[in-house]
Amino acid sequence: MKVFAINGSPRKKWNSAMLLEKALEGAASQGAETELIHLYDLDFKGCTSCFACKLKGGKSYGKCAMNDGLTSVLEKLATADAFLLGSPIYFGTVTGEMRSFMERLLFPYLTYTRPPGSLFDRKIPTAFIYTMNVSEEMMKEHHYPVHIGLNESVLSRTFGQSESICCFETLQFEDYDKVVFSYFDPEERRERRKTVFPEDCSKALALGARLASP
Repeated sequence: MKVFAINGSPRKKWNSAMLLEKALEGAASQGAETELIHLYDLDFKGCTSCFACKLKGGKSYGKCAMNDGLTSVLEKLATADAFLLGSPIYFGTVTGEMRSFMERLLFPYLTYTRPPGSLFDRKIPTAFIYTMNVSEEMMKEHHYPVHIGLNESVLSRTFGQSESICCFETLQFEDYDKVVFSYFDPEERRERRKTVFPEDCSKALALGARLASP
């Protein structure tokens, strides 16, 4: 079994990446072969609306025709038995890199039929891990669940099933004294890092194990 994780954060060793690593650890505990891929290491663009993936009899029908740093990643995910996406929330949505990746991943599989269908040839479990600065209450107040629900819906329709977990009020800086910051009490965040973030890591670990379970 192959399980991939896609990190949509520019940071390789911070909240999103740490949770994805925990999820892969959970998948590995079930015997899965795992790999973590960092989008910010790659040179790629979002969908360019060339529609080569939709041409009748076209050599790229059902797959992205663009050839860049994302091509090999998309080929790997085409063979996956499960995968996870992870991203911090920037202004209510995932990072630009993650969004561009999702366009390239999802659009080639979408069929312009009634009802719309998926060209992905089997059903696999997927998941999304979100990290964010705001509290759970603020997330709901600012309508983040709409965005999260849309992502879960399109992943489910394309690949078969999906679930999401959220990590709130994350630690943003190692040293808050170096930045202009009065949004909340840094000491509260440091304490939350010690007490709540380990629980988030445990949730990610269990998530990865579920994805890799028969």
